[in-house]
Amino acid sequence: MDFQFNESQRALQEMARKFAREVIRPKAAHHDETAEFPRDIIVSAWENGLLNMAIPEAYGGVGLSHVDQLLAYEELAWGCAGMATSITANDLANLPIIVGASDEQKKRLLTPFTEKFKLASFCLTEPEAGSDVANMSTTAVRDGDHYVLNGSKCFITNGGHADQYTVFATVDKAKKHKGITCFVVEGRPKGLTVGKHENKMGQRASDTVALTFEDVRVPVVNRIGEEGEGWRIAMETLDNSRPITAILSVGIARAALEYSLEYSAQRKTFGKPIREHQGIQFMLADMAMNIQAARLLCHQSAWLLDEGQRASLQSSYAKCFSADMAMKVATDAVQIYGGYGYIKEYPVEKLMRDAKLIQIYEGTSQVQRLVIARELFK
Repeated sequence: MDFQFNESQRALQEMARKFAREVIRPKAAHHDETAEFPRDIIVSAWENGLLNMAIPEAYGGVGLSHVDQLLAYEELAWGCAGMATSITANDLANLPIIVGASDEQKKRLLTPFTEKFKLASFCLTEPEAGSDVANMSTTAVRDGDHYVLNGSKCFITNGGHADQYTVFATVDKAKKHKGITCFVVEGRPKGLTVGKHENKMGQRASDTVALTFEDVRVPVVNRIGEEGEGWRIAMETLDNSRPITAILSVGIARAALEYSLEYSAQRKTFGKPIREHQGIQFMLADMAMNIQAARLLCHQSAWLLDEGQRASLQSSYAKCFSADMAMKVATDAVQIYGGYGYIKEYPVEKLMRDAKLIQIYEGTSQVQRLVIARELFK
């Protein structure tokens, strides 16, 4: 057991911290206010090696370990969770290829992301199949050397800007999860329609749209795994991605704590800084304690994955605890700021809005508790 980071990890952390401080933070309020997609910032992240961090070296990527990725993503989320979500979307979309594709498919579908700037989207959620993934209604019908996709997806990150889509569809709805199959849709083929950008409460810098597939033809060579293996691929993908989603919560909460420490030293009531009041001290102490607990859960689940071990339980621990923690910490930060915390001129109300989404996407906090319970029952 070793809690120290090596020299290369510290360098990665510092590089990501500098990028978040100098590139992301100065533009965060603008993109939150306008919901304008921060393409130039994401391009800069790609140029600095902070995009596609999970692609293995064999396919041209940097192949960072899960723990290394967490070090970088915590810093990016500290800068702006919406931008961090859009940056992580590439890894989420490419993970099904990494965990389920053949060597030929990996070379063909992953390598281009390392050669030039490209965006990808993970397309699992549907209007009637969010937490209930087995109720998926997007269909894939075999037609010679192609599949024909019909259906719709919603809440797709980067969907309006993506160059490639990892799509889950069912080849036989009667089979429920056993019919789900994974496909990669390249480019913008005929029949693929992108809906309007969703006007979200938080993480407004990330692009979120609905997608409609009408007789979209996908080559059989772009099917990842066999028919019916999509469920396994999707669940393995989420086991790998949940520590990353969880660490975004830690970045948000850390920012909230730092702002709270700064403000509580400046703001005075009853003749002294508010941080000298025990009520505020207890809030700050709880914030710091829970941030550290969440970070350790994230790093434990990432370490297990790096060791090649199954981490479904630990990944759900990390995602659920961290998401709920960030919401509590950000809410307490608004409370510490008082009336000013409710005003957009101050930074903490954005953190509160950003934190809320992590309790919802990539498996709600309630679904994480179901996963944890099932793992316990085993």
